[in-house]
Amino acid sequence: MNKNDQLLEYTIPQLLRWRVKTSPKRPALREKDFGIWNTYSWEDYYDHVRKTSLGLKAIGLNKSNTIAIISDNIPELLFIAIGSHALGAISAGIYQTSMPAEISQILNYLKVSAVFCDNQEQVDKVLEVRDKIPRVKKVIFEDPRGMREYMSDDWFINIRDLYKIGEKEHQKDSTLFENFVDMGSANDVCHLCLTSGTTGLPKGTMMTHKNYINMGVKITQVDPLESTDEYVSFLPFAWIGEQMNSFGVAMASGITINFPESVETAMADLKEIGPHFMFGAPRIYETIRSEIWLKIDQSYWLNKLFYNYFIKIGIRAADYKMTGKSMPLGLKIKSWLGTQMVIRPLINQIGFLRLRRAYTGGAALGPELFTFYQAIGVNLKQIYGQTEITGIAYMHRDGDVRPETVGKPLPGTQCKIAENGEILSKSDSVSPGYYDLPEKSEEALKDGWLHSGDAGFIDEYGHLVVIDRLSDVMHNNKGEMFSPMFLENAMKFSPYIKEAVIYGNKEDFVACLINVDPIVVGKWAEDRGISYSTFMDLSSKPEVAQLMMEQVLDVNSRAEKEHFKIKRFALLYKLLDMDDGELTKTGKIRRKFVQEKYQNLYDWLYDETIDKRKVEASYEYQDGQSTSVKTSIAFYTVKGA
Repeated sequence: MNKNDQLLEYTIPQLLRWRVKTSPKRPALREKDFGIWNTYSWEDYYDHVRKTSLGLKAIGLNKSNTIAIISDNIPELLFIAIGSHALGAISAGIYQTSMPAEISQILNYLKVSAVFCDNQEQVDKVLEVRDKIPRVKKVIFEDPRGMREYMSDDWFINIRDLYKIGEKEHQKDSTLFENFVDMGSANDVCHLCLTSGTTGLPKGTMMTHKNYINMGVKITQVDPLESTDEYVSFLPFAWIGEQMNSFGVAMASGITINFPESVETAMADLKEIGPHFMFGAPRIYETIRSEIWLKIDQSYWLNKLFYNYFIKIGIRAADYKMTGKSMPLGLKIKSWLGTQMVIRPLINQIGFLRLRRAYTGGAALGPELFTFYQAIGVNLKQIYGQTEITGIAYMHRDGDVRPETVGKPLPGTQCKIAENGEILSKSDSVSPGYYDLPEKSEEALKDGWLHSGDAGFIDEYGHLVVIDRLSDVMHNNKGEMFSPMFLENAMKFSPYIKEAVIYGNKEDFVACLINVDPIVVGKWAEDRGISYSTFMDLSSKPEVAQLMMEQVLDVNSRAEKEHFKIKRFALLYKLLDMDDGELTKTGKIRRKFVQEKYQNLYDWLYDETIDKRKVEASYEYQDGQSTSVKTSIAFYTVKGA
């Protein structure tokens, strides 16, 4: 049995134990606290998991019980999760941005017995719905600040006290924890991962140890990692994107996971670490791209001149690098010169100098953005998968990056396209189903094939091309098909556009609601002496509307077919927001909800006699309060569309 096959026989706690035997003193985790990076070796990691696990056992967590985790990214959430796995219990991640009502629904649906929270903010959310979650017997917290008044209530326990309890249990019986670890099976369900919830309450996807480890092994077969490589953990743990790195890739490769001091300092801490690989949702790369353009815009005229010249050279060179073709000598020299003079200093500022590979997934990323990153020397590659197949099933290979595709299947992954165009996949990373939802599980899994709900096809290079969600693909009133996601991505390549929502199903033409990027457009307005007070005020400026008209005209000029062109648009007076239910926790548009919420705007977009209307804008805040503001919104018709 080779090493990779051996790893697939392990549970996550068993693989952690194997790491301790092979490299006990190597850094496994690193956390920044009060400005200092503190390191946990693999041996330290295992010791903390042991203390946590035995402590959880002592306070009543047993095999098949579930513990929920509502926390920013800190080492303790891994101690809790893997400690529960060692007992045969199950962990479940809940987004930190979730409101109390949503938390209570999820806790009851998943039949949660205990909850881990990192601080008082999350504890208070659970406390608010205490009478609605009778199954929850304990709430464990990490940060004691503000928790003094709760300590007289034995419903709460500090994780440090949990460690002490666990250490006492270990002293009583030094073989107890090892026996628990030995009893685990690779096919046991260890974690419940919430789906994105684009159509309602998220489903709890049952993930096994083998699901995570298989994905970690297979991705490193394609893109090998060294045990000395660094990864920065800043994605929400509740998302499969973070779990696949924490549970799968890190355990399979032995890399070091770095935890930023806070969400707010994540990008600054990333620069200090200089990771070797990175994974993020498209919104992260879009934001970084906007910041790069902003830095260039604020730079001296000579820097701008050099950047604008060498970025064009970089784009030409990227076409060769992405396809693995040999670059002409003249272009190679110019590309090298541009890298030394402009690109290296630029990517060093954003912490990408040591980055060998970067991945994006969770939603589609426009082809132009891929080319941009490849042009500045960042080896950005698309991955495709979903929660139910442990996040990654398809990915680009080095020298075979085709921006319009999501690459080829990972080793051991099978793919086929159903008669209706749906993408079907099969591998050892496919989940056994949804928790307590047998009918939904049967719909998603048939004969071992995962039905993705996405439309796509295999191109002549063997790459998978994803068109859109089957349910989102639109047809105009002539029956001509178009993908709203494709057009939205084309719009969002503009640095001035934060979000776009395409309409046009069974209509005469395509229309669009646009969110301007408040940072980039705000700077653009300031440079031109255009004063504004709020995002709503900025979006209502006629000069900004003209800027957006130019962006729409540019997208239309590149439209492959006439019915792809956008004819009418409006600038939305507020940013689409998770708290308002308009975006999922991973930043995807909840299209049906958005259309229903802004039905009046939709109707006015398709009445070409209307150029302005008064509206009442409503906002929902994280604390549950809401407010309304009266404003007006203008509608614009695009020439030539």
